[in-house]
Amino acid sequence: MGANEGRGRLAGKTAVIVGAGQTPGETLGNGRAMALLFAQEGARVLCVDRILARAEETAAMIAEAGGEASAMKADVTRAVEVAEIVTQAQGRLGRIEILVNNVGIGGGDGPAHRVEEAAFDRILSVNLKGMWLVTKAVLGVMREQKAGAIVNISSLAARAGGIQVAYEISKAGVNRLTANVAISQARYGIRCNAVQPGLMDTPMAVAGIAGASGRSQAEVRAERDARVPLGKMGTAWDTAHAALFLASDDARFITGAVLPVDGGMGVRIG
Repeated sequence: MGANEGRGRLAGKTAVIVGAGQTPGETLGNGRAMALLFAQEGARVLCVDRILARAEETAAMIAEAGGEASAMKADVTRAVEVAEIVTQAQGRLGRIEILVNNVGIGGGDGPAHRVEEAAFDRILSVNLKGMWLVTKAVLGVMREQKAGAIVNISSLAARAGGIQVAYEISKAGVNRLTANVAISQARYGIRCNAVQPGLMDTPMAVAGIAGASGRSQAEVRAERDARVPLGKMGTAWDTAHAALFLASDDARFITGAVLPVDGGMGVRIG
């Protein structure tokens, strides 16, 4: 692993990845893939997750591969716990140079005429308000540093769909939050961009749909693959490599961008 070799694209950088654990499943989740790749490219990583054991597992995988990482538990919907992310990151890493906002949930959603109020509130609270809370807290540090790179994980659902109104609205909000932070913080040397994945072969997506629909994961996977113009879903590594680019100095003149990682699904809408 390149973490200790000084030759990676994030050599000497520090990164906080919120949502660095993953739902159990047969494949790799976006948060874990980003943490592993960022560490491989030289970053020291703080892995944050609502379930500590999942964050600890990711950190252990990084350490086993020769990288440097630690783990902590935090619920992004609770401002007091979000503040602790910043405190712990400063204590463990010294600086917060990169923030990845990867927390996102679904469940109980539906079209506008069917979704229940409690589900709508829960999804918006986690996916949008939680992302804003973490961003707001970290911006205090980045503004003092006069530098920072934020990567938000959005979704093609921000502009497509029709059966998950809360999730779709939350991700459209993520895109607008990204633009707002990009323009309002540019004078402080802070960049903010988003990765917008399409259909991905991750545990939350495939195992979640299989469990909810009573179908096998293989059946769900085949159905999703068939919908992608490039012929197959992406993986968490595709999300991770896009996030790595946006977080790195290779993207130093890019801010406010929403990068589609969707196998061509977005360009055929309409």
